[in-house]
Amino acid sequence: MAALRAHAARELVEETGLDTPPEDLTLWLVTRGERGNVGFLFRAPARPAELLHQRFAALVAAETAHGREPELDRIVLVGSEAEAAGLGGPQVDYLGAVVRRFMDERG
Repeated sequence: MAALRAHAARELVEETGLDTPPEDLTLWLVTRGERGNVGFLFRAPARPAELLHQRFAALVAAETAHGREPELDRIVLVGSEAEAAGLGGPQVDYLGAVVRRFMDERG
């Protein structure tokens, strides 16, 4: 579990710019995709949306300045499965289940 948590922390900073110590991540959901892939999703401490957007913009600027293409082209905060489905482009096959679970927890 420690190795998965450390990998999740690395991915979080690489993809969003949010640096979070591995010990601050908690296992939230384990998914199985349509092709049999297994995903371990960790929850990070809540942060303001504006901070996420600022860190992501800084990450994109730094990657672009070094002549690299950022891994993600945008960050979108969604409030429903319909919003997630309407994003277009490639998505992981378990995104709907993740959004549904999150919305169920919010009540």
